[in-house]
Amino acid sequence: MTTSPTRPSPTRRSSPPRDGVGTSAARPDGGLKVRGEFAFSSDLWMDGMLWGATLRSPHAHARITGIRTEAALAVPGVFAVLTHEDVPGVNAYGLEHRDQPVLADDRVRYQGEAVALVAADHPETARRAAALVEVDYAELPPVTDPRAAVRGDGEPVHEGGNTVRHVRIRRGDPTASAPVVVTGDYEVGMQDQAFLGPESGLAVPAVDGGVDLFVATQWLHVDRSQVAYALGLDEELVRITLAGVGGAFGAREDLSMQVHACMLALRTRRPVKMVYSREESFFGHVHRHPAWMRYEHGADEDGRLVYVRAEIVLDGGAYASSTPAVVANAATLGAGPYVVPNVSIDGYGAYTNNPPCGAMRGFGAVQAAFGYESQMDRLAEAVGVDPAEIRIRNGLAEGDHVATGQVLDSAAPVAELVRRVRDMPLPPDPGLTVGPVETRDIRSLPGGVSNTTHGEGVRRGIGYGVGIKNICFSEGFDDYSTARVTLRVVAGEPLVTVHTAAVEVGQGLVTLQEQIARTELGIAQVRVETADTRVGSAGSTSASRQSYVTGGAVQAACREVAAELLARASVAAGVEPSSLTLEDGSVVGPTGERVAAVADLVGQEAVERTVEWRHRPTTTLDPETGQGSAHVQFAFAAHRAVVDVDVELGLVKVVALDCAQDVGRALNPGAVLGQIHGGSAQGLGLAVMEEIQVVDGLVRNPSFTDYLIPTVLDMPPMQVDVLELADPHAPYGLRGVGEPPTISSTPAVVAAIRAATGLALDRVPVRPEHLTGT
Repeated sequence: MTTSPTRPSPTRRSSPPRDGVGTSAARPDGGLKVRGEFAFSSDLWMDGMLWGATLRSPHAHARITGIRTEAALAVPGVFAVLTHEDVPGVNAYGLEHRDQPVLADDRVRYQGEAVALVAADHPETARRAAALVEVDYAELPPVTDPRAAVRGDGEPVHEGGNTVRHVRIRRGDPTASAPVVVTGDYEVGMQDQAFLGPESGLAVPAVDGGVDLFVATQWLHVDRSQVAYALGLDEELVRITLAGVGGAFGAREDLSMQVHACMLALRTRRPVKMVYSREESFFGHVHRHPAWMRYEHGADEDGRLVYVRAEIVLDGGAYASSTPAVVANAATLGAGPYVVPNVSIDGYGAYTNNPPCGAMRGFGAVQAAFGYESQMDRLAEAVGVDPAEIRIRNGLAEGDHVATGQVLDSAAPVAELVRRVRDMPLPPDPGLTVGPVETRDIRSLPGGVSNTTHGEGVRRGIGYGVGIKNICFSEGFDDYSTARVTLRVVAGEPLVTVHTAAVEVGQGLVTLQEQIARTELGIAQVRVETADTRVGSAGSTSASRQSYVTGGAVQAACREVAAELLARASVAAGVEPSSLTLEDGSVVGPTGERVAAVADLVGQEAVERTVEWRHRPTTTLDPETGQGSAHVQFAFAAHRAVVDVDVELGLVKVVALDCAQDVGRALNPGAVLGQIHGGSAQGLGLAVMEEIQVVDGLVRNPSFTDYLIPTVLDMPPMQVDVLELADPHAPYGLRGVGEPPTISSTPAVVAAIRAATGLALDRVPVRPEHLTGT
């Protein structure tokens, strides 16, 4: 294995090859998914397998005083009932801190915490038996207010207090003053990732005492590390293969059923499959952190920012998960995509007895953006300028410093993005106040075919939102990916095989790896192997990082293979390798002549290279000031939303949600548009409908009946303007795409609702009662 920077490309083309980088190559899994033939993790099957089920706590906080399993074991068809006493290794796991038990021992810290496991010959038998496990609880008062928790009020959820992390950002003069000051308190509800494929997987005991796990996840190697730790096995004895993933959005970064299925398989010596129900899925994964934010913005009379002061409190729930990193993102990005000479931000993550929260698309930047963008609208009103103009006037540009003091050393076209969405054509006037009522199409109005209005009480509003997001892992994390590229001849034709542990969660990563190999090696036939732990780590599919990091690794490995081919060809041709290129399965000379066939150069022995590729290093944050070059790359997006609001009933219809985003370079333009549309839909959901309702630590709506997500009828047409301002530090100049549209879409929609109603609206999601006062 080699550790390699990006080798200069030996393949030079004026246009992309067929289905190479820069084209909208078709997805190899696309047809299967459209036809309903794709095998998701819940479709896994093995002869003789058992089914696993989990008993979960009904309480947010309680001591466990006794567990009795006899009744469950007596059920015909039950093969095993396990509790914390049966965890073979250490009863703990966690992404950053191993603070969460595999199975609760002396207490439960949130509703839904796993207490016992059952394996049986039928899923219904397993569920019935799990319900017969008797657990004696002594309820305890739950800690549910994260702001009180970080103040030190109430009992500690864990030893050491209820503050998971406090991040301080101090830049410039902390006492700076300004002639124009706007303040606001804002709240963001708990959003769920709401993927359609529930948690599921299949664990198979192996003859060597280890286990093979097939599972839908986001981070194979960290899963393996945590599973091995809990099972008391060497990591080499835990082999994990990616199964079909039905969406993720951050929720699969933490463990769910991985250790549980493996425990049952090792105990019974039979394959064990586990599939969560929709209700159990709500309890079985982390959610987006709810947030409480207090902001103060100071500006001069023209609206140019002088200072930003903020306090951001995030509810991490019962266990740490990725809360430390989410807090860092919220704090370091908390001043927004704006030039601010003086910054004072405190970000806190709290332990509570609410549901655990962790990674979700946007990762702390979503919460902060709702705060700072609401403030920018208030500032625009205070100085009497247009909401778009206030953003243009203050927008970051290349060469500016962000709140941590880091210099933006690639494109940061904030003002240009705002101008582009501002100047897009607006949707036609619906004629709400003119024309006969009978001519109005009620399908275009809030409430639609429910016939709640024919235009009476409907008001239109326009709003803007801009977001900033870090790409890849930050704060000095050793962030890398491993790629193995093999070139061999099959049936007389060259075939490239790419093997990484990078997880495809629906974003098109398999397609992109194929495109890169075609581009770098000039070979049409490319196969991407299923991701697993037989190859080195690729890190997590999160932080909009896989195109950057795994793309960089595949590119580098391909270039090493290409260098070997060109070296062989140069000897035969008597020319320098630098004068040769790879194209359409051949080595081509400087005048375009065919020098050699790749198949002949490879022969019977494959050419293989494995590369471990890292992006440029980042630094930790100064613990007192939060200064440092903590991030690899920044990405920016802007939205303009147009909404119609029935102010009498509190109903909202998003009429348009237009976006401009810089993607560096669109490696697959079709996939880029898909990411922008999908991210915008999740932002719309947070703005007007999505929230897990938690009262006294208990979830009130764990179903898609009561937890609402946008459908195709809720999403408006989108005009999308993609800028391609290449980042010179990134492979192919790309910039992470998936998260920025989720960040800027929520504040844009809420700003439009404010414009339509004149209401302050300091909380998301906006519900009908917020608009009608009922």
